[in-house]
Amino acid sequence: MGADHNRPAPSTPPRVRRILVATVVPLVVLTVVAALLLWPRDTPGVDQATDPPRYHGTVTRVVTESCPPTPETPEGGGAEGPCGTVTVKVADGPDAGQEVQTPVPTGPGAPTVAVGDEIILVELTDPADPTASSYNIAEHQRGKPLVWLVVLFAAAIVAFGRWRGLAALAGLAASFAILLAFVLPGISGGGSPLLVAIVGAALIMFVVLYLTHGVTAQTSVAVLGTLGSLVLTGVLGTLATAATHLTGYGSEDATTLSMFQADVDLHGLLLAGIIIGSLGVLDDVTVTQAATVTELAHANPGLSRLQLYRAATRVGRAHIASTVNTIVLAYAGASLPLLLLLTADSRSVTQILTSEFLAQEIVRSAVATLGLIAAVPLTTALAALVTTAGRATARTGDGDSDAPARTPEGSRPATDRAEALRALTAPRAGNTSPATSTGWPDPDRSTDAAW
Repeated sequence: MGADHNRPAPSTPPRVRRILVATVVPLVVLTVVAALLLWPRDTPGVDQATDPPRYHGTVTRVVTESCPPTPETPEGGGAEGPCGTVTVKVADGPDAGQEVQTPVPTGPGAPTVAVGDEIILVELTDPADPTASSYNIAEHQRGKPLVWLVVLFAAAIVAFGRWRGLAALAGLAASFAILLAFVLPGISGGGSPLLVAIVGAALIMFVVLYLTHGVTAQTSVAVLGTLGSLVLTGVLGTLATAATHLTGYGSEDATTLSMFQADVDLHGLLLAGIIIGSLGVLDDVTVTQAATVTELAHANPGLSRLQLYRAATRVGRAHIASTVNTIVLAYAGASLPLLLLLTADSRSVTQILTSEFLAQEIVRSAVATLGLIAAVPLTTALAALVTTAGRATARTGDGDSDAPARTPEGSRPATDRAEALRALTAPRAGNTSPATSTGWPDPDRSTDAAW
C-alpha cells in the first residue's frame, strides 16, 4: 500500500487547544473590530463624464499608404508612419452593425491591427462642432484570452490540489475581495495607509489560512507566526523609511496619484505596500515550517523539542535561500523599464543607488527579507512547542510515567541497533532456501520471511 499523504494531522490535546484558542480568538475579534471601525463609508466617486464612449468592433479591412509630407519634415519627406485607413464593423453602440473608417493607429504603444482582430473603438467629438464625431482605435479586446487563461489557471490548481486547490482558489477570491472592498477604498477615503494595510493583511491572513488549510493547531501556529512577522516587518519598515528619509514620491505612479488625490499619505502608502507585498511570501514560509515540524514529529515521535526545532530550521534555511532571491527579482521585474532607464543615466553609481526610487526598492527588499527570515525561527519554535507540549500532555494522561512510549499506529516497532547488527552478521543455521538441481534457489519458493 502507498503512503497516505492526505492523512489528518495528529489530534491536539485539549489543554493545548485551549491555549491556542485563547490566543487566536482575541486576535480575530480585535481584527474584525478594527476593520469595522476603519471600514470606508464616504469614498470619493469616480468622475466618468470626461471619458469618451467605447465600443467593440472587428477589423474587416486594412489599407496602408505612404504618409503625406508635413511641414516639420524635410521637403519630400513624410510623417512617421504607418498611414492609411482601417475599416471596422461596429458591434455595439449607436452604429452597431455598420462599418466605419478609422486611421491606422500610430505613435508609441499604438496597437498593430490586422483583419479579424477584435478591437475597442473610442468616439471622439470635434470641439468646434459637437455634432461631428469620429472613431479611433484604442486597443485590442483582451477579455476572451484573459478568461481562457484564468480558466486554465483554475483548472490546473483544482486538478493538482483537488479539494485543497479549490480551497486555495476560494482564499484567493477572498484576498481580492478584501483588497477591493476594504484596503483600497480605505486608503482612497483618507484613512491611514499603514493602519488600513495592517488590518487588511490580518483579515486576509485569517481568512485565507483557515479556509485553505483548515482550523487546526498547525494552521493556528502558522497564523501566529505570520502575524508576529508582519508586526516586525511593519516596525522595521517604519524605522528604515525614517532612517533613509523616504517620502513615497520615488515613482511616477506615486507622483501622478498625488495630483489626483492630494490627501493620500504616500509615505504611509509605501509602508502599506511593503506589508501587503510581504504577506504572500510570509504565509508560504510559516505554513511550510509548521507542517515540517508536524511531519517530523509524526515520522519520529522520539525527537525532542530541540531536535525538532533544529531539523525544521534546516529546512527553513533552504527555503529562505531560494525565497530571498524571489523577492528581489520580483521587485526588479516590476521596475525593469525604469531600471533600464537608470542604466543610461550619466550620474555615478552612488548617486543612482541613493536616489529616491532605488533607495525605495532597496528598503522594500531588505525589510521584506528580514521579516521573512524572522518568520522561520518564530514559527518553528511555536510549532515545536505546541507539538511537544501535546506529546507531554498525552504521556502524562496515561497515568504511568515509567511506561514506554506508545508506538504510533501503523509504524514499525523500534529495534535495538546492536540486536539488529547481531541478526545480520550471525551465521545461518541451515539452508533455509531450497535449491534446485542446478544449485539455484527454487523460483517457486515462498519469499515471506518471518520477522
